[in-house]
Amino acid sequence: PRYLLDPIGTLLTGAEGTRRMLDLAERHGARFLFASTSEVYGDPTEHPQREEYTGSVQVTSTRACYDEAKRYAEALTYAYHRQNRVPEIRVARIFNTYGPAMAPDDGRVVSNFVNQALAGRHLTIYGDGSQTRSFCYVDDLVEGLWLLSNSDVTDPVNIGNPEEMSMRQLATIIAEEIGDSGVDYFPLPESDPARRRPDITRARALLGWEPSIGLAEGLVPTIHYFRSLIDA
Repeated sequence: PRYLLDPIGTLLTGAEGTRRMLDLAERHGARFLFASTSEVYGDPTEHPQREEYTGSVQVTSTRACYDEAKRYAEALTYAYHRQNRVPEIRVARIFNTYGPAMAPDDGRVVSNFVNQALAGRHLTIYGDGSQTRSFCYVDDLVEGLWLLSNSDVTDPVNIGNPEEMSMRQLATIIAEEIGDSGVDYFPLPESDPARRRPDITRARALLGWEPSIGLAEGLVPTIHYFRSLIDA
């Protein structure tokens, strides 16, 4: 992931970038929607993760620059809200998202696996592949963000798909769609979360939202998109 290449820049963007956007919202009297992340939960000890869960982040790990940047940005957003500088705030904790228009080199597992499979290369799995994630298709995400933005909910809201699967399972699904090119296993990165799955009870109750597109369905246009980049 790109944040590992520039941890200082990642932290400063979370701090200074968010402050500048909040100041802009204050000047224009605008509503502020902060795109937070499931990474605020770190390597969670609670499963699935509710918004009330405070998280488990190892601040000295290489991964912490992104986690803590987002945690700080959330805290800053609520500070502006409490001091009435930006009265209208919304905070979405976004879980793993995928779909057409992803950057091919963004380092996320879906884009990595799809591009590797299309190129006939081995898929890269870190650790034994038992770690899990929950993947939300971009159309479902956009609908959730729209509903949140137009609600009166100021508490953080998980936006993600609670369909959980291991990296081995994901690799198998993509291999079945594109063709099996084999798997290479590498050591697990430091502080990589063992499990990740949103509790979307709050989104269902307050926004009337839940995802409608499963992974098998969402991968079809995603693979088509990446294949079109190769054919272009």
